[in-house]
Amino acid sequence: MSKYLLNKFLFTVDRDPELVERYREQPRATVEWWEAEYANRILGCHSGESSTWLRFDDAEREALAGHDYPKLFELGAHPFLTLTLFIAMFERDYSEPLGFQLEYARRLAHHQLPYPDIAT
Repeated sequence: MSKYLLNKFLFTVDRDPELVERYREQPRATVEWWEAEYANRILGCHSGESSTWLRFDDAEREALAGHDYPKLFELGAHPFLTLTLFIAMFERDYSEPLGFQLEYARRLAHHQLPYPDIAT
């Protein structure tokens, strides 16, 4: 398991409006593409520099492909990164202000302190 890679996915997708839409509409294909093409890129570095070993494990891949933000929280993904990306994807589906944020809170309400460790 790599909390770093989960957070890198959330961070990079959230900053690209086209990827946000792609992830909303085709989550599994987007996760597979991102893992193959983007996971090993070194952020903030020229395009020729990359690593070779970063991969999601099955639980991470399934949580991302299923838009399962409660599971991502349990796996240690940073809640701010998860919340901001999922707001961008799903806020429009709710008619009331803060509708998605309230749903997010409801679905995570069963967690009690101490929360899962988000340190990378």
